[in-house]
Formats: sequence, structure tokens, C-alpha cells
Amino acid sequence: MTGEAGFGLRRVQRARYALAAVFCVHGAVTGSFATRVPWIQEHAGVSAGQLGLALAFPAIGSSLLMPVSGAITHRFGARNALRGLLALWTLALALPAFAPNLVTLCAVLFFYGAAAGMADVAMNALGVETETRLGRSIMSGLHGMWSAGALIGSAAGTLAAQLGSDARLHHCIAAAALTVLGLAACQGVLDLRSTTEETPPPRFALPPKSALVIGAVGFCAVFAEGASLDWSAVFLRDTLDTSAGVAAASTTAFSLTMAVARLAGDRVVDRFGAVRTVRSGGVLATLGGLLVVLAPDPFAAMGGFALIGLGVAVVVPLAFAAAGRSGPNPSQAIAGVATITYTSGLIAPSAIGGIANATSLVGSFILVTVLAFGLVLAAGVLRQTRRVVAETGAAEAESGARSQDSAGQG
Repeated sequence: MTGEAGFGLRRVQRARYALAAVFCVHGAVTGSFATRVPWIQEHAGVSAGQLGLALAFPAIGSSLLMPVSGAITHRFGARNALRGLLALWTLALALPAFAPNLVTLCAVLFFYGAAAGMADVAMNALGVETETRLGRSIMSGLHGMWSAGALIGSAAGTLAAQLGSDARLHHCIAAAALTVLGLAACQGVLDLRSTTEETPPPRFALPPKSALVIGAVGFCAVFAEGASLDWSAVFLRDTLDTSAGVAAASTTAFSLTMAVARLAGDRVVDRFGAVRTVRSGGVLATLGGLLVVLAPDPFAAMGGFALIGLGVAVVVPLAFAAAGRSGPNPSQAIAGVATITYTSGLIAPSAIGGIANATSLVGSFILVTVLAFGLVLAAGVLRQTRRVVAETGAAEAESGARSQDSAGQG
């Protein structure tokens, strides 16, 4: 391809790389925060139960404020909205370490979660638009970059904790650095702007029915992911009498499996389509759940958790992509799916614990296995993702690039 069309595709490709950096920055904030939670708990003087209450507030803030992201994007344009919301999120990293008590901690974590959720919706909406213009899958890779950023952030946080650094200093430095990196990355994303003829989305609205159906698929995947991430080490230690080191390695291995699978997932989606990919992933996750439930030794259980990670890794990116193409308001639909998946991530750890108390951890992972099988049955709701991408192709990328040029001149 030559001329204007080739230039347009190159511009969209550069926008893809810039957006990947945005996802990485977003993930790094999460990783940085997670490693210093013990320090924050001690500084705020809260008990384990109070900490659990406080850690529910990020999800509450996200769920309540994500629906307004579409109105912000319509008002300021996609690039400016992402720039402001991402900066709000990176700067929010510094706040929890300064909380002196439970009430303050809950308040700042509510704001922290609200900023995370709004930025999440904005960058996923841009990801769907960029994917459509390129004519091939990129959402899995973008979420893989988020996972990579989380690993980088957690590695830096682990080092800071090992050195005994004050989390207030650590997070102020990290927030400043990530804000600069995030603002720089935002310069390269697509600069989409609404026309004066477009009806602005409502400032707050319930998600469309299509998002609820797609969100149910994401719910199953995130529940399996959250249960495995938070409980795999406990499962190996308590059920299979594994050493603390091997149990901890299981969680790290699961996280790495998720990241690698997401980074490689776009090629699989381009070749087999969203429905077949998710259905096959559901089969893998179901087999992994059965292996965990029936595991005779720790290594079999670790293999089972790895299969769960491989199976669910690309589901949420594909759910966001399907939501973004399910109606006239992509941000609203993505916000609906994100709200459902955030809710799943919130309730999964406590649900697993509750079932384990009533029965056993093996009983808890029977539920995980059933939900994983739900991906096999419900994968068809993502069919629109593959169809729309296939229909647009390079022609959509060309026209999209021209639209971007004219919008940038407006």
C-alpha cells in the first residue's frame, strides 16, 4: 500500500504502540500499589478485617464512576480525555500511603478506584477503535502489556519493600515518573473527536443489554482468574501440604502465564476468531479446573492453574472488543462490561473463602471449573468481534486515518 492510505496505516500502527505504552503504565500503578499494601495497613493502623473493607472501595469507586467516562470523552475528545484520566490515575497512586486512619483510607481508595476505572474505559474504547482501523486483533496484546506493566510495578515495589523504603516516598516518585511516561504515551494515540451533529451520551446511564450478555462471559473469566490468583498459593499450602516457597511460586507462575498468553493471543484470535478462541480457552480452563480439583500432588495442581491462566487470558480483552462494537456508544458498553468484570474480581476472593469455609477449597474450585465451562457454552456472544474486524480490514484503516486527519484539523 502506498500514498495516503499507507501513511494512514502507519499512523494507526504508531497509535497502537502508544496505546500499548498507556496500558503498561496503567498496569504499573496497580503493581506498585499491591506490593506496599502491608506498609499502608501498618501506617493507617487498621486490622486485617478493616483492610479488607478498605480494599473493597477501589472496586466501588470504579463501578460508580466508569459510566461517566463516555461523557468525558465526548466533551474533550479521546486523546485529551485519556490524558487527563490517566494522569488522575497515576497521581492517585501517591494518596493511599498518606492515609492516617480507616476512614481516610477508604476515601482515597474510592478516588483511586474511580480514576482507575474511568481511565480503563477510555483506553479500552481507544483500543477497540484502533483495532477496527487496523483490521486485526490487538486487544489481547494491549492487555498483555497491562500485565507486563503490573509485573514491572510489582517488581519495583518488591525491591522498595526489601530495602525498607517509606511507601510515601516510593509512591510519590513512582507516581511522578508514571505520570510523565503516561502523558508522553498519550501524545501518540488516536485523536478522535465528536462532531457537532453527534448527540452527547448521558452523563450517567445503565449499560445496554448487549453489554450485560457480553459481561457475563467476562464475569466467568475474571472469577476464575481472581480465584486462581488469590487462592492458588493457599490451595497448594493447605490442601496439598506444600512449602511456602512452592506455593508462592504457583501464584507467580500463574501471573506470568496470563501475561505471555495475552501478548501472544492476537495471532490466535486473527487466525481462529474470537468465538473459537474463547471456546477453546474455556475447554483449557475447564480441564485446568478439573486437574486442580483432582490433583494428587502440587505439580499437577500447578499445571492445572497454568491451564486456567491460558484459558481465560484473552477473554476479557475480547469481551471489551465485542462490547465496543455492540452498539452506537462504545464507551457506555465497555463501561458496562468493565463494571461486571470489576464486580466479579471483587466478589471472587470472598466467595471462594466462603465456600471453602462451608465445604473445602476443593469445593470452591469445583465452582471455578463450572464457570470455566460456561465460557465454552457462551462464547458465541462474541461472534460480532470477528465479523466486524474482518469486514473493515485495510479499507476501514484508510478511511479512519483520513477521519483522524480531518478531526485533528477541526
